[in-house]
Amino acid sequence: MKNTLITLSNYLATNKKAARVAKVLSFVLVFGIVAAAFSTTVFASTQGVDLSGAYKPIVTLINSFVTPMLALVGAGGTLYCIVLGVKYATAEEPQEREKRKQALKTAIIGFVLIFVLIVALRLSITPLTNWMQSTIQGH
Repeated sequence: MKNTLITLSNYLATNKKAARVAKVLSFVLVFGIVAAAFSTTVFASTQGVDLSGAYKPIVTLINSFVTPMLALVGAGGTLYCIVLGVKYATAEEPQEREKRKQALKTAIIGFVLIFVLIVALRLSITPLTNWMQSTIQGH
């Protein structure tokens, strides 16, 4: 299985057309899942079904993981950036120095994006829960 995934990722990295198709298919799959979940929620709410037992454990689980995820991302990202900074500072050749500088920039951008997305998840849980409750009560 691991070799198959590596082969597939190498193929997608070298074939731009296949990568585009994979992106479109993944978008369609995620959109289909979201549409099915939303339509099921709306249908269930019109039938008078109480869905609080379904979403409350999920919200509780997400809330319990967000704080440790922030700590792990913060610690791991900081250590990784420090290691890359040391490698950048110790690089002797200009090509190697530029390569490590680019790696450090990419790591910092990735670190910030992951951190922002985790914070956005934490901030969006309450409004999404309220929206779901109002959708259920509105029908």
